[in-house]
Amino acid sequence: MNFLGNIIWVLFGGLFISLGYFIGGLVLCLTIVGIPFGLKVMKLGAFALWPFGGKVEPKQNPTGCLTLLLNVLWIIFGGIEVAFAHLAMGLIFCITIIGIPFGLQHFKLMILALLPFGHEVVRE
Repeated sequence: MNFLGNIIWVLFGGLFISLGYFIGGLVLCLTIVGIPFGLKVMKLGAFALWPFGGKVEPKQNPTGCLTLLLNVLWIIFGGIEVAFAHLAMGLIFCITIIGIPFGLQHFKLMILALLPFGHEVVRE
């Protein structure tokens, strides 16, 4: 079921979401300061390409103050807009019964898009 969900996800918009994340990650990696953010955005893009079968969990040993600082910078410079976009898409998909699984995937992406540092994707 995860494979079928991922195929439908990619065909109906997941590829474009993922490409947007990859392009944004490449742009962020152009500066030295943006490299940690760019790498996280690329990881988010990889998860956005194939979200079914994965879940977002907090890391076991986050790096404390550095994680907090990077998450605050991330939220200030665009993370909250990305998270709200996934929230809006998730709510739109959850209007129909068929769209609920896809809406739930957007909610998983929203968590990772809001606080990418200190979270990791675990594949089942």
